[in-house]
Amino acid sequence: MTASPPVKEQAGPPAAGAAPTGRRARRRGRAVALLFVFPALLLLGALVVYPVLFSVGRSFFDASGTRFVGGGNYTEMFRDPATLKAIRNTAVWVVVAPALLTGLGLVLAVLVEKVRWATAFKLLLFMPMAVSFLAAGIVFRLAYDEDPDKGVLDAAVVAVHDTFEGTSSYPSARAREGQGVTQGHDGSYATTATVSPGHSVTFPMVGVLPGDLPEGAAPAAAAPRAAAAGELRGVVWLDFTPGGGGRQGRADPRESGLPGMKVEAVRGGGTVASTTTAADGSFRFTGLRTGPYTLRLPGSNFAPPYQGVSWLGPALVTPAIIGAYLWIWTGFAMVLIGAGLAALPRDALEAARIDGANEWQIFRRITVPLLAPVLTVVLVTLVINVMKVFDLVYVIAPGPVQEDATVLATQMWLVSFGGGNDQGLGSALGVLLLLLVVPAMVLNVRRFRRSQR
Repeated sequence: MTASPPVKEQAGPPAAGAAPTGRRARRRGRAVALLFVFPALLLLGALVVYPVLFSVGRSFFDASGTRFVGGGNYTEMFRDPATLKAIRNTAVWVVVAPALLTGLGLVLAVLVEKVRWATAFKLLLFMPMAVSFLAAGIVFRLAYDEDPDKGVLDAAVVAVHDTFEGTSSYPSARAREGQGVTQGHDGSYATTATVSPGHSVTFPMVGVLPGDLPEGAAPAAAAPRAAAAGELRGVVWLDFTPGGGGRQGRADPRESGLPGMKVEAVRGGGTVASTTTAADGSFRFTGLRTGPYTLRLPGSNFAPPYQGVSWLGPALVTPAIIGAYLWIWTGFAMVLIGAGLAALPRDALEAARIDGANEWQIFRRITVPLLAPVLTVVLVTLVINVMKVFDLVYVIAPGPVQEDATVLATQMWLVSFGGGNDQGLGSALGVLLLLLVVPAMVLNVRRFRRSQR
């Protein structure tokens, strides 16, 4: 006799209060989450949402904020030459700075991988990020100073220029009047009357401080009354006796010669011979043919010293400020791209090397395509950042060229608070800046979401 299988007991229906309890727990969880998020939402609304809405509304009113002008501020914004220049400068920033930074960051990230002290090098390049824009602006304002004694860049440029081109030792010298020497249009000094071989010429000069004389300057040589046949002689000296005394136009014993002064013999409008004065200021020309000559001190003897490059002039102020921006943000781009580079599959790089690809081919055909998502995120982030740049432009650009360097952020401040006192127009500029930034922000958010998937 077979035993019948045991009968399974059927589970009873769920308790009546189970579903409501689960819903109540979920509602309680949402309430707790909202409670924790509420302070952040409150701050976001007070510091972001409300100012944006207020600026949008304020942009439709006049400077006093009492009269509704509709789109008048937006129309005026695109008629104002200063605003148009700010838009052009912002466009230059957006096109140049992010592209340069991304390129530099990529190159440095690839090179750092091959450096022994990679961490120290990254730290060194990333350190400018710890410096505030205000402090960096002050540093670069000093570095770009046009005075070579203050600006380090112009000091380097002047040093290189003077090494290859030389410099005048007598920028302030001039001929004493009434001594038979006249000044030309090019700054040169020449004898008023022509001279022939066998005679001597004197060039009495003033305007040089005794302390500014070159090293090795000797007491002035007395000009000979006559020279040998076929020879012209003369002396160039400082016609000034320390402590007073002496006679004008005559080389006295306590007066100094001017060494290194270039002297030219001119005939028929062309230079036929040239020489340089000795330590005592004397010079001579030999082997000259008979005939009249004009002796001339060319203007190069009196050229003012080279002052370097006007970094903060109207033509270079924007590139100079972009250079300061690159110094600050290159480390940021390098670190982000370096993180993406570290995540690349090494087997693809090794396979390319085994197949015979060189490093340039690997970089161009494998590294860059694989890093494209990271490069795009870095580029878009920097585009957003440069649209809002304010501190560097405001601090580095001097007052006279502030308008030539202005961008939308500085123009918005100048119109609203920096003397314009037109917050309606300033709000319109703020709305324009917001509209330009939002597409880049949306693109960046989409890239982040796509990378998370």
